[in-house]
Amino acid sequence: MTRPLGATLTGILVASLSVGLMLAAGASAQQLNGFAVDNSLIPVAEIHPGGPGRDGIPAIDQPRFIKADDADFLDREDQVLGLVYQGEARAYPITILNWHEIVNDRIDDEPVAITYCPLCGSGIAFSAEHAGRDLDFGVSGLLYNSDLLLYDRQTESLWSQIAKQAIAGPLAGTELTALPLTHTTWGAWRRAHPQTQVLSTETGYRRNYGRAPYGGYANERGLYFPVSARSKRYHPKERVLGVEIDGHFKAYPFSELSQTDGRLSDQFGGESIEVRFDWAQPSASAFDAEGNPLPATTLFWFAWYAFHPETEVYQAN
Repeated sequence: MTRPLGATLTGILVASLSVGLMLAAGASAQQLNGFAVDNSLIPVAEIHPGGPGRDGIPAIDQPRFIKADDADFLDREDQVLGLVYQGEARAYPITILNWHEIVNDRIDDEPVAITYCPLCGSGIAFSAEHAGRDLDFGVSGLLYNSDLLLYDRQTESLWSQIAKQAIAGPLAGTELTALPLTHTTWGAWRRAHPQTQVLSTETGYRRNYGRAPYGGYANERGLYFPVSARSKRYHPKERVLGVEIDGHFKAYPFSELSQTDGRLSDQFGGESIEVRFDWAQPSASAFDAEGNPLPATTLFWFAWYAFHPETEVYQAN
């Protein structure tokens, strides 16, 4: 979750403390940032204010798209989240998502939510529909396991991005359907999908999309916020591909995948899967036995482990 105008770590922590004191004053009402949490599926004490308040980080509700040839603000090595849905390819640059975290999009008139948590390095796309009702999302200003908590504007339920589930509010316990999403470079995505559309920097907000608001956070060992479980097995910010099959979880660390020839056949969760690793980007994707992409997630090791401490881990040797 980013702080508008690029706060320093000290600024984030000071803001978090101030918000925390205000939240504590209203704890008896079992509300955080105005969201009811009396039926929370997780300990309320483990939900933390991220600094900016509710909608302090504005979601993009009316995304505009441009052709690949017109995306001159992107360099080949810039990171994007790439989605192919209903036959249409779209790229969502991380340089934009760092400042907004949520894009409420529609493809072939179907609602799709593209989400990104800078603190966890996690990009996840969802089919934004529940029980025949379209949902659109905002940034709650709250975190669980250092990860973005979204809220839907229809019911004001809180949703955990990585858990893919509503954790409080009227829809608590409801899960969203994740869509296959590729976290890769702009150069690689454009080569694979030359007709792709690209999210425009004309978002309706004034942000310096050429500047990274978190500096070197992605390479540092430190975390900004508490998590419920930690492991020293890998660097906290080691990138892993997290795969879930029928309630089973497995992490494929990039440092392990880099020791393969780029294609790995594995048996996991009673299924045969293939993990493909692109050394040059680097990026990884998972596919089922028929070659269909799985909704796996690229994210930091600490974040995957915090949500799935029981995870299996792939080792090259």
